[in-house]
Amino acid sequence: MQEPLVRLMGVTKVISSKTLVQDLSLDIPAGQVFGFLGPNGAGKTTTIRMMVGLMSITKGDILIGGHSIRENYEKASSQIGAIVENPEMYKFLSGYKNLVHFARMMPNISEERIREVIELVGLTDRIHDKVSTYSLGMRQRLGVAQALLHRPKLLILDEPTNGLDPQGIRELRDYLRMLCREEGTTVFVSSHLLSEMELMCDAVGVIQNGKLIDVRQLRTSEGERSFEETAFEVNDVALSEKLLKSISYRVHGNRIIVRGDRSTIAEINAEFVRGGVQVYGIQPITTSLEDQFLEMTGSERHD
Repeated sequence: MQEPLVRLMGVTKVISSKTLVQDLSLDIPAGQVFGFLGPNGAGKTTTIRMMVGLMSITKGDILIGGHSIRENYEKASSQIGAIVENPEMYKFLSGYKNLVHFARMMPNISEERIREVIELVGLTDRIHDKVSTYSLGMRQRLGVAQALLHRPKLLILDEPTNGLDPQGIRELRDYLRMLCREEGTTVFVSSHLLSEMELMCDAVGVIQNGKLIDVRQLRTSEGERSFEETAFEVNDVALSEKLLKSISYRVHGNRIIVRGDRSTIAEINAEFVRGGVQVYGIQPITTSLEDQFLEMTGSERHD
């Protein structure tokens, strides 16, 4: 089994006797868009600052690609590209000159790689314009390009959709999923926008009052939306129940509701057909991330 790219092991941050992050343990596999969710003040930015070495860790450790942030910061940080809060740019320079300036601070960044990241984030037509003429969405994309120059295995973005219009948010989401798919980059993105995280992420972790309270998978390894339950609409509920044997289920009218992955659902359907049950419909039951979040945090929804 492949080692997780990112490991947070009992990470704690205390400032002036106030605990901002408490005993946070989390494994993130390579090649995922991982969402870090929580209300403002939950500890998201503090965690990210510790991951990129901008803030010391009071207790515990963070491993990036097997290297400890505490003990081998240079090797660990070389695998990270990050935008914490807003990307900082020289507004009087063009986007291209900003990238060239940043590339000079790092070893072995070729002209070809600069052109590659420009194309990757879709800024080819505007890259020689001054950054002062860019929209906020374009600046975010230039920030992503800058963070990707050295081919990091991990891209960390803190609230990247802040201030973006709907088109900018959608563009950023598409770029991040493409990065994951085509460059194999693992993306760690924090936000409190649940609907956006649902569209962008393969999995999410939820932090509340400095503690990780849950981790949920949103997509299968094939990139399809994962769901926890499936409803079979059948002609004979009693016969269906006999055929289910050890599988957990519940009955709702003429529907049998079961938990399981795609292969389990296919096996149950085949068993029903063999056993003489007529299956009129099979429907996945997806729970929105908003509902899951409210369930995880113990909040109530008020419509």
